[in-house]
Amino acid sequence: MTASTRPMGITILAILAAIGGVLGILGGLAVTLLGGVVATATGGLGGLITIVGLVALVIGIAEVALAYGFWTIKPWAWMLGIGVSVASIVIALLYVVNGTSITNEIISVAVSGVIIYYLWQPSIKALFGKS
Repeated sequence: MTASTRPMGITILAILAAIGGVLGILGGLAVTLLGGVVATATGGLGGLITIVGLVALVIGIAEVALAYGFWTIKPWAWMLGIGVSVASIVIALLYVVNGTSITNEIISVAVSGVIIYYLWQPSIKALFGKS
């Protein structure tokens, strides 16, 4: 797959996934290390911080894989893109239930919804070998 045959939307999603993935990995590593420091200093809360950091690290790795899959138009990338977008919506809803500002989460849900809508377009599904 060359850049001239890859749809611009997929190229943009690949680049955004790469940026988000790298930042997620770096943030996940930082939070995981912070959790270890807090656990050493105070005990219990550090374990929870470490878990949050590990989750961010896994999501970051998934986004880097997604970037590669979108860039090279791998068949598995379509399903991963849907999965990451749905997970983002679920996480946003959990934040709202937990009392986070609904305004921030509306943007996250809207962006994820647009990505899902785009990936469900017949031409995009066909590009990834989905009928």
